[in-house]
Amino acid sequence: MSDGGLRVLRAAAGAVAAAAVVLVAALVLGGAVTEQVIPGIGDAGAATRWGLPVSRTVMDLLSALTIGALLAGSALLPIEGVRNAARLSRDSVGYLRAASWLAAGWAAAAAATLVFTVADVLGQPVTDVVGGNELSSYVGSLEQGTALMIVVLLAVVVALLARTTTTPAAAFALLAMAGVALLPPPLTGHSASSANHEVAVTGVALHVAAVAPWVGGLAIVGAHALLGRGKLPIMAERYSRMALWCYITVGASGLVNVISRLPDPSELLTTDYGRLALGKIVAWAVLGWFGWWHRERTLPALHDRRPRAFARFATVEAAVMAATMGLAVALARTAPPPVTGTESAIKTQLGFDMPPHINLDRLATLWHFDLFFAVLVIVLGGLYLGGVLRLRRRGDAWPLGRTVSWFFGLLTIVVVTQTGVARYAPLLFSVHMAQHMVLNMLTPIFLVVGAPTTLALRALKPAKVRGDRGPREWLTVMLHSRFVRFVAHPAFATILFMGSTFALYFTPLFEDLMRDHLGHIAMMVHFLASGCLFFWVLLGVDPAPRQLPHPMRLLLLFVTMPFHAFFGIALMNINQALAPGWYNAVNPPWGTTILHDQHTGGSIAWAFGEVPTFVVLLVMAFQWYADDQRQARRMDRKADRAAERTARGEVGGEEDELAAYNARLAKLAERDRLAGGRAGRPAGPAAEPAADQPEP
Repeated sequence: MSDGGLRVLRAAAGAVAAAAVVLVAALVLGGAVTEQVIPGIGDAGAATRWGLPVSRTVMDLLSALTIGALLAGSALLPIEGVRNAARLSRDSVGYLRAASWLAAGWAAAAAATLVFTVADVLGQPVTDVVGGNELSSYVGSLEQGTALMIVVLLAVVVALLARTTTTPAAAFALLAMAGVALLPPPLTGHSASSANHEVAVTGVALHVAAVAPWVGGLAIVGAHALLGRGKLPIMAERYSRMALWCYITVGASGLVNVISRLPDPSELLTTDYGRLALGKIVAWAVLGWFGWWHRERTLPALHDRRPRAFARFATVEAAVMAATMGLAVALARTAPPPVTGTESAIKTQLGFDMPPHINLDRLATLWHFDLFFAVLVIVLGGLYLGGVLRLRRRGDAWPLGRTVSWFFGLLTIVVVTQTGVARYAPLLFSVHMAQHMVLNMLTPIFLVVGAPTTLALRALKPAKVRGDRGPREWLTVMLHSRFVRFVAHPAFATILFMGSTFALYFTPLFEDLMRDHLGHIAMMVHFLASGCLFFWVLLGVDPAPRQLPHPMRLLLLFVTMPFHAFFGIALMNINQALAPGWYNAVNPPWGTTILHDQHTGGSIAWAFGEVPTFVVLLVMAFQWYADDQRQARRMDRKADRAAERTARGEVGGEEDELAAYNARLAKLAERDRLAGGRAGRPAGPAAEPAADQPEP
């Protein structure tokens, strides 16, 4: 083994040792492995009490390393080749092969965690679970078991495909698949049962999604430095930019998670869970100092051809990160303090108490914080504003109307997800339908008119390395991909926009999604995404694989817009309640009957379609007029250029056809003029009388 390989092994051993020491100490101090066994209650045994957190730590570390290896292979290292024949470098392919082995270990650790989880839930020794039929019986019935089984399957797929992947697009697809595999386990832990589970679920998802590339990316960049491979400055600089945003996301989401479980700040010092959470906050602050030191000292050292300084510092930072992950696993195994007081059944299901009788004032003032959509609006608004400011600094103009349209669209998202509308939507189908109509039919119009893709293509800078792909190049590749050509086909976008509503509300899927907060988020995201896709195709503001002519756009509008009216009429005429189990469980005492409220929701769907139709007609009329004006100005400019070229006796280029046509018209006019002149004169000299002869 080479010297670089030995250095990598020593660094890995140090990180594993740090994670193990902190994990054991936190488990003991937090009481997770010293629980008192009560006679008569099943005990999974010491093997499970220790095996479950150990396997979970190994699973988390290997998942982060898999993400880091895929990230290095697809994004951190430059892509080689030309634009139409891009390929991964040799080092990138090597990291993908390493990701295959890491993903296989990830799958094995997830399988071990699954076995220990079933033993822990059933209170049986792990040997009995493995030897009996409990494992197969409870995997499908336990949320944690189902989540871990999904992780095993996805990790196995990543391990198999990473062995043969050689293209940049396939590498990014594997990275996305591995990112999805990160989410199921944490979303079925303490966050799902937290009193404020709406905030906790979104917070833990953001936390995990930011931790994995942060930790795994540093480990791979550090290994790259220890192995002495090339292009380290580029790799480290790209990782540093990403790590800053990961650090901010981890800190913000971690703070949200702590607040959702520890509403009283004094519990940080008075409870085991609080003390472990406080230790994690301290570790986060220490890692922030490491990141600052990297930016100030070690990155400049790389440009000065001193990679050893970066490698040594990254090795220590990786050990601190591994120790923090061990602390996080111990925190997950420690029960948070119980909620004081009695909790109503409504709060258990919704995360908040039953609101008072609905009225317009409470819809506007009874605000409800939804972390997912709050983050979505902040990110979309910040990126758009950043793009506009970059254009302004560069001296380029951006239409004010597009900016106003974009932020008005974001404002509509805030109105239906953060105000009293979001608080009453889970209780009343009518309010839910109003929320649906806005997200599906009104918000997308203003977002599409804001032209975010055009702004991104103008504001993003090309990749510094020739042949490489930065954000601008990846956006261009995506717009020309087969997938986008398929989903952006008018037929597919229309069917998705129209058919998914019937498929959702007239099947049991609607009730299943209403019962789960993640399902509810997915439903609203689908409303927003399908609407944006349809109006992107219909309005054609941004570049798209297919640009419909204006008459076809008008026809498509009149074909699809009445659909929601038909849907509303169907809701008003149906005599069977939708999602009866859910609405009977959360039926407010001050509300009307479920069926009457459902008919009210149908009326909203029937009447609401007029608003977006009118807005779209205005936009299309303006686009049509502006397009005609542009065509007229273009033809005038071409005619002027053609006339100038004809006067010089030149005909060529794009004006050939127009210039030849104008020259022909000029010749015909000249011939007609000459012919007319000849026709107005006498045919010969005999026609005129002689000057000396008198007229008869």
